[in-house]
Amino acid sequence: MNRTTRCTGRPEGRGLWDAVGGGGAGLSAGMVLTRAPFTTAVVDGGQPRNEPANDMHGYLARDGMAPRKFLAVGKDKDARYCGTLARGTVVDACRSADGTFELELDNGELLRSRPLLVATGLHDGPPDIPGLRERWGPGVHHCPHCHDYEVRERAIAVVANPATATTESGSAHLAAPLRRYSDQVVFCLNGTEIGPAGRRRLEAYGVRTVDGPVVRVGPGRGPADAGPVTIELGTGATVVADAIFAAPRLVPRDRILTMLAAPPDPASGPVGVGSVDATEVRGVWAAGNVANPRAQVVTAAGAGSAAAIAMTAWLLGQELAAAIAPGGRTAGGASR
Repeated sequence: MNRTTRCTGRPEGRGLWDAVGGGGAGLSAGMVLTRAPFTTAVVDGGQPRNEPANDMHGYLARDGMAPRKFLAVGKDKDARYCGTLARGTVVDACRSADGTFELELDNGELLRSRPLLVATGLHDGPPDIPGLRERWGPGVHHCPHCHDYEVRERAIAVVANPATATTESGSAHLAAPLRRYSDQVVFCLNGTEIGPAGRRRLEAYGVRTVDGPVVRVGPGRGPADAGPVTIELGTGATVVADAIFAAPRLVPRDRILTMLAAPPDPASGPVGVGSVDATEVRGVWAAGNVANPRAQVVTAAGAGSAAAIAMTAWLLGQELAAAIAPGGRTAGGASR
């Protein structure tokens, strides 16, 4: 929709939906809303955060499942009822004069919705080190709770990321818990500082710290997704590791929220949400990594479910109010 025709409240496209969501958390929300039952559309851009990973962990009964397979099962209409799936990416969003939201997809399709759940996730920006970015996901990880168990008793290197303004509470939070799984943990500071106290604490715990910039991650004796690999430092020294962990630069995919003027949390940075994942914009919810960068898949799914339950209450309130108005709406949003 262009700047002269946007937000007109026109009924073209797929009509008026009770809710529009997207992303992994959106599938869980879509299932809750469809069971409510509300007419639900799930907009999927096909770029999940964990796409580079071979498997995901921490999800009861789904541990070790490939992320792509997990989403495919969730989208299977024979196994799930998560609403109507719309392929595409939202390129424009605004509120119409009647209070509904208008969303334009990259294929030109227009969707209109009463409430809106944004579950668009985020993008991980790994350190810009030759050889490291190519291994992101299969061989280089960022979450100790997601992949630490799989690399237990192996040589582990943690590479700090200067782009994240890493401090002791940054990449060091990767090195310390990994020491519980291996007695061969090396923390490559890569030009960052953790302070004398932080260094003493890590080394007393059994984490070896190494100074100097990381200039390259060289090939090992196996494929790119398997160790060992050689980490080359600017000092000429090398570190050999079976697995690498690195703190990425987290970039929320929050363009929709920005267009709808949903304010970020001044403390955390991502969009601020309440106890039921509602933003400060009436009718807009946010769930999953777009609002909580630390959320695992199981956490994001739970947030999507909780947001959807709150949305059903919101929708019900809208319909109760409209039912007593002349020409109001009946259940499901249809006009009487």
